[in-house]
Amino acid sequence: MKIDIPSHLSDDDLVARVKSLVRCEREATASLIAHLAELDARRLYLGAGFSSLFTYCCEVLHLSEPAAYNRIEAARAGRRFPTIVRLLGDGALSLATVRLLASHLTAENHKELLAVAAGKSKRQVGELLVLYFPKPDVPPSVRKLPAPSAPWAATLPVSSNPPASASGASQLLPESRSVLPVAARRPVVSPLAPDRYEIRFTANAETREKVRLAQDLLRHVIPTGDVAEVIDRALTALLEDLARKKFAATKRPRASHGTAPGSRDIAAKVRRTVWLRDGGRCAFMSKSGRRCNERAFVQFHHVDPHGVGGEATVGNIQLRCRAHNAYEGELFYGHGRPMERRTLPGASRVPRAGRDQASPPP
Repeated sequence: MKIDIPSHLSDDDLVARVKSLVRCEREATASLIAHLAELDARRLYLGAGFSSLFTYCCEVLHLSEPAAYNRIEAARAGRRFPTIVRLLGDGALSLATVRLLASHLTAENHKELLAVAAGKSKRQVGELLVLYFPKPDVPPSVRKLPAPSAPWAATLPVSSNPPASASGASQLLPESRSVLPVAARRPVVSPLAPDRYEIRFTANAETREKVRLAQDLLRHVIPTGDVAEVIDRALTALLEDLARKKFAATKRPRASHGTAPGSRDIAAKVRRTVWLRDGGRCAFMSKSGRRCNERAFVQFHHVDPHGVGGEATVGNIQLRCRAHNAYEGELFYGHGRPMERRTLPGASRVPRAGRDQASPPP
């Protein structure tokens, strides 16, 4: 089957086509889940010479191991609660969210849980589940990790209800490797209760020593040396420092003389006002009215570019993520072209396009 890149389509036609294909994919996935559920119930994989549906999916349907797990889990949940198949087809649930919900669904709660989970992301569903099924706090722990035995050790995800037998899964690995343990993949941040999270990360010896030193220095206020409290204090101090550097945050702002007309620098007062006004998030607004709201790599952006006379005023400065800052530069000046396109009267020079980075406070 030959599929060409649709470079001939207009922007609107391309977007419409992508949406149509996504809709078709959702419907095809829901149909596959329904058929897998019936194939599983009839155990047709046994007659085909496979000991489990998992090995059948991998070897006959050529699904990857994670894809097979996800679809089998969804199929078994969908057979118990057929509403799941419809929600998958509508796009209200994804395979990932069905897997999160599957082990918690019962005849008594499935209608409520599926209704509140519809339309939510995997992260949101994870946080939703702890409202119904909160977990106890994990004890603080700092331990040395063993050296990794092999780069392929983390191969198969762990299912709460594994669809395949251990022998069936091991058939997918070389014989010499099948005896070694498979590492479970755990999320970096896992909700335990509505306001409690388990956070895991790997640190080097230097960071571990810094944690110990901070624990010792804080014994007078944190006698237990609780790592969570120590890290919370460290992050609070870090955020205050970043706020001073990024948007000149201060409890006692000094009077500002502003910036000279035509200057590219952005006054500290302007940066503070813009950052608070835009909430520290990208303020780009699409034609449909959707705001970006990205918080990573946020920059100060001239609405009317500095190169055509735009001043660094509160009204002309907005926050943009790096991607949208560059995107608006391309829209104004043209993609990949010199930026002498538009020059307003009085503009003395034309800078390069792209980012308007925050400058140090005056």
